[in-house]
Order: sequence, then C-alpha cells, then structure tokens
Amino acid sequence: MTRNLVLGMALLGSLIAIPAAATELSLLDAMSTARQQAREVTAAQAQAVAGAARLKQAKGYRMPQVSFQEIWMTTNTPAEVFALQLNQGTFSFDDFVMSDPNNPDWFENATSRFELMLPIYMGGGLSGRIDQARLAAEAAEIKTTWTADSAALAAAEAYIRLAQVRENVTLLERSLETVEAHVNIARAYVDQGMLVRSELLMAEVERSRIQDLLEQARGHAKVAQANLSFRLGTDLSATWELQTLPESKRVEDGIEPWLATAETRADLEAARRLLSAAELEVKVQRSALLPKIGLQAKYDFYDQNLFGTGADSGSIAAVASIDIFSGNRHRAARAAAQADLEAGRQQLELFEDGVRLGVKEAFETAISSQKRHATAVAAQQAAKEVERITEERFKKGVVKMIDLLDASTARQEAETRQLVAAAEAYLATFELAVRSGRQPESALPNPPPSTSSRTES
Repeated sequence: MTRNLVLGMALLGSLIAIPAAATELSLLDAMSTARQQAREVTAAQAQAVAGAARLKQAKGYRMPQVSFQEIWMTTNTPAEVFALQLNQGTFSFDDFVMSDPNNPDWFENATSRFELMLPIYMGGGLSGRIDQARLAAEAAEIKTTWTADSAALAAAEAYIRLAQVRENVTLLERSLETVEAHVNIARAYVDQGMLVRSELLMAEVERSRIQDLLEQARGHAKVAQANLSFRLGTDLSATWELQTLPESKRVEDGIEPWLATAETRADLEAARRLLSAAELEVKVQRSALLPKIGLQAKYDFYDQNLFGTGADSGSIAAVASIDIFSGNRHRAARAAAQADLEAGRQQLELFEDGVRLGVKEAFETAISSQKRHATAVAAQQAAKEVERITEERFKKGVVKMIDLLDASTARQEAETRQLVAAAEAYLATFELAVRSGRQPESALPNPPPSTSSRTES
C-alpha cells in the first residue's frame, strides 16, 4: 500500500513537472488579442456601455413618469375626516348633523394613487442634460478606440522586447561557445609552453563574465514573457513561441502628414466632446432661471381597506413655476460653469499643443532610431571581422590573448547594441503611428484592414 502511494505521488509529480506547450504567436496576433481582451480595453468598453445607459436614462426624463402609491392613514382631524368620508362616498348628512363635527371619531382610509407627470418645458435644462449625456457617451465610445490602440502598442512593445531578449540569449550562448573555444586554445597553448598561465586566467574570467550575462538575460526573458502575457490579458504563466518579426515601414515622409492625422486622434476627439458638454452646462444652469411647465394627472381609489376600490376620483393639472429668489444659487452655479468652460478650453488647447509636440518628438525619434540601427548594423559587421582577424593573428602568435578577448567583448557589445537599436527603431515606428492618431498596425508593411471605427467629429 505504501509502495503504491509513493509510486502514485511520483507519477503525479512527473505529470505536474511537464511544461505546458508554448502557444505560437505572431506580432499581429498579439496586437489583435490585446485589442480584444486586455483589461484596459474591457474596462473602456464597460465605460462606453455605461455612457450609453446614462444617455438612455437622460432621455427617459422626457417620457411620462407614472408612479403608484398606496397610502394608509387614520386621523381624527375634522377637516380630513370630512374630506375622506366624501372621497370614500360614505358621507351621511344625517350622521353629520347628529354628531359633533368638531370632534369626530378616528377615521381610517386607504388611498391607491396612480400619478402621471409629464414635463412640457424645462427652460432647456432637460434637453441640455440629454445632449450632455450624448456627448459623454460619444466620448466614452471614442475613447475605446484610443485605449485599444494603446493596448495594441503595449502588446507590440512586449512582443518585440521578448523577441529582443530571446535573441540576446542566443547571441550570448554563441559568445559563450566562442569564449569556451578561446579557453580551450589558451589551455592547450599553456600546456605546450606557448602561453603564460595569466592569459588563460583572463580567458576564464571572460568566460565567467559571459556566463553571468547569459543567466541575467535568461531571467529577463522570463520576465519579458510574463509581461507579454500581462499585456494580452492572459495567464502570466503562459509560454509563447514567437514568429519571426515582419519588417517595419521606414519613416521617410515629412512630418506634415503625421501632424494632419494627429488632429483627429481619438483621445483628442473625446476631449473635444467633453468640452462641448461643458459648454452645455452653461445652458443647463441658465435654465434654472427660466419658467418650468409640466402636466400632472392622478387617479385615486379610496377605501377603508388597503388596495380597496370603494370609490374613485381623478384630477388633471397644468403647473407652471419659476424661482424668484434662491439666494443667488443659480447665478453662482452659472458663473462656475462658465469658469469651468474657460478652464476646459485652456486645457484642450494645451492638450492639442501637447499632441503636436508628441508627434514631433516621435517623428524625430523614429528617424534617428533608423539611422542608429543602420550604424549599429555596420558596427556589428566590423566587430565580427575584427574578431575573426584577431583570432587568426592570435593563432599565429602575433597578438596576445587579451587582444582576442577585447575583440570578442567588442563584438558581443556591438551585437547587443544592434539588438537594442533594432528594437528601438521598430518600436519608434509604432509609437509614431499611435501618437499621430493611426493604428500601430499601420506601421507594418502590409497592414490589415482597420480594426476599429471612429466617430466622425
């Protein structure tokens, strides 16, 4: 029994230890997944649904408001007893003259009341609130586009960073193999008396340095993989097999086309909608000083028992009202709305200028990143050639081990710089696209059809 238990636990442990198969993922798939299930996207979609519901709620105030009340009371107030007896249809003149009307007995009454309220004119306040709710709903809907683009950009960055760090791991593994070969050559030369031991030790130190960088890079790869899962809104323990990155578009046009599309950037359009809502707030506050007209209709059933229908009556009334003096509350609210509107205009202008500045910064970064990448590629090729030549000269005894190690280090650093420069150039094109109000997928050579629709301004 104990043996079977041990074997069962060992089998279970072996099953648990089997790693989950990696899911193949392309850059475009990562961006598409982030658009659909990144948490910031689902939150923005929920906010858009809430905005649409608030618009429906605001429109509901235009409709007739029908309510029902069940009111029970007992009273010995003379006027109320007299009125309730009339309402119930139980009033008797004989009883009235034979009793003391000023001291009636306690009287019970139940009223079932249906009431209808219909606003006719609210000074423009009701229509203003509806228009505000519509603008807020539009802003929330437009903001989902910006959120989806930002989520796709974040997923692309996580994907590219993971590809970068994995490539760095591969390069460091190759560097380690190269240094191992250097160490073996140095050891053989030391055994033959052709090289002093100190140079062998320098090679071993270089090997330790590469091993340290390799372990660090492997750790970074695990973090980068979890970050990609985080951006996709999936389990952080998921593993990904990345497809080869497609080429990104070169940024060759002038900055003007990018500035032009930035004028209709989604978050900027949403801010404009909210400013329009702030303009309507002045109208809404002004309506408090205007007359209000409404229609009121009610129908009552009266009985001594709850929900009884012993007698019934109804009434229809038109009501007009206006605030003559309210301690200047409404005027103060209107002044505050006007001040908030002016502040909103200033903030929108600042936002617009900030968008243009961001586009200029992203454009220059993209151009310089492309140039830096070209320079890094050339430097990497030169460093490889230098290492090859130095290794040949070392084998011929022309240069020392330190020279060969320096050449290997320079080649490894050049490869790292090229990796970083390639990632930065790639990401710069995506960043420029998003800051310019375009989808990040548009930076790909063959961009897919638009994945989001934007509300026209």
